[in-house]
Amino acid sequence: MTGKQMGSSSKIKNVLQPAFIGIAFLFCALLFGGCGGSDRGEGAKVDKVLRTPAEEKKARLLRQLDRKFENPDAHFELGQLYQADGLWAKAEHEYNTTLSFEPAHRRAQAAMVKVLEQSGDTSRAELSADIYMNQVSASAEESALLAMAFQEQGLDEYALSCWRQGLHLAPNSANINRQIGYYYLSKGNKEQAADYLSRSFQLNSNQPEVAGELGRLGVVIKIPRKTERSTKKLDKMIDEPGK
Repeated sequence: MTGKQMGSSSKIKNVLQPAFIGIAFLFCALLFGGCGGSDRGEGAKVDKVLRTPAEEKKARLLRQLDRKFENPDAHFELGQLYQADGLWAKAEHEYNTTLSFEPAHRRAQAAMVKVLEQSGDTSRAELSADIYMNQVSASAEESALLAMAFQEQGLDEYALSCWRQGLHLAPNSANINRQIGYYYLSKGNKEQAADYLSRSFQLNSNQPEVAGELGRLGVVIKIPRKTERSTKKLDKMIDEPGK
C-alpha cells in the first residue's frame, strides 16, 4: 500500500470512528434508557415495587386529606395505620382529629381507648371508655354501634358493658341477646351463654346459627310462638352495620 493510500485510509478512519461511537452510544441509550441514567430508572422501579400496601394506602389517605382535611374517615383510617405501626402518639392525634370533625364517630372512640391502652395509659383509657359509654347511655342503637366498635378493637369487656346497656334499653332485641350470649360462649361460660342465646331464639326463631349453638350446649330447642317486637330496626342495624 502506498503512502498516499495509507493516508486516505487514516482519514477515513478518523471520519468514521466518531460516527461509530455515536451510533454505539445511541444504541446503549435506546436499549437501557440511557447508559448514565439506567441506575436511577431501575432504582425508581425497585422503589415502586417495594412499596407496601400499607404505604400505598397511607399515601392515598394523605392525598385525600390534602384535598379535604376535614374528612373524618380518612383521619380514622390513617390513625389505624399508625396504630398498626405502633406509633401511638400519631394514632391518637388522628383519632382526636376524627372526633373533632365527627364527635359521634364510634369506631374512632373505640380505637382511641385501644391506643391509650396500648401506649400504657390505662387510666385515660378507662376514663375515655366511661365518657363514650355515657354519651350513648340513652340510645340502644348507639350503644350497639359502640359495642361493635369495641369488639372490632378487641375490647371485649367494654363491648359487653355496651351490649348490657343496650339490652336495658331494648330488652326485646334478639340480636343484643345473641351478642351477649356469644360473648359468654367465647369466655367459656356456657350457662350464661345458654340463657342469652335461648332468649334470643325465643324472640327470633329464624336464627339457625343460634339454634346450632344451643344444640351443642345441650339445650332443647322449642320453636316459640310468634312474638311481636319493637326492635326490628335495631336488630337489622346490628346484623348489617353500615347500611
